[in-house]
Amino acid sequence: MARMDSFVEYTLELLEPLGPVQARAMFGGWGVYHAGRMMGLIVEDRLYLKTDDTTRPVFEAAGGEPFIYDPGHGRKPVAMSYWTPPADASDDAHALLPWARRAVEAALRAAQKKSAVKKKSAPAKKAAPAKAKTATPKPPRTKKPAVKKPSRRA
Repeated sequence: MARMDSFVEYTLELLEPLGPVQARAMFGGWGVYHAGRMMGLIVEDRLYLKTDDTTRPVFEAAGGEPFIYDPGHGRKPVAMSYWTPPADASDDAHALLPWARRAVEAALRAAQKKSAVKKKSAPAKKAAPAKAKTATPKPPRTKKPAVKKPSRRA
């Protein structure tokens, strides 16, 4: 397991007022989790918080910057749904708390949306086909007595 650096430890301390928060190493960075949901990302000593259509405009208006994933190999970079909190919140737990709460809410909405999509796309269980009933019931089979074979003794 990768060893946490001092920035990751410091960020987790800043997020303590939010409740239990863990960091897990992933792809050269760290995923930040609250209640089992990823609500943040730490890459190159920068904290990015989860956003969605509801919270992204607030992060953008406050001067946040999106996390841009560069897949390399000549492929186009992709803006992800993680944004930096405002600069004044990066060193102050009290100022960071409302931004972290927005990230937790965005992560919860994303999980609910994903759950609703799974429920819609799951195939409905097919009922077992009903057995066809015949108009007249078959008579019960009767067992015939065994036939004794004559012995071949001479």
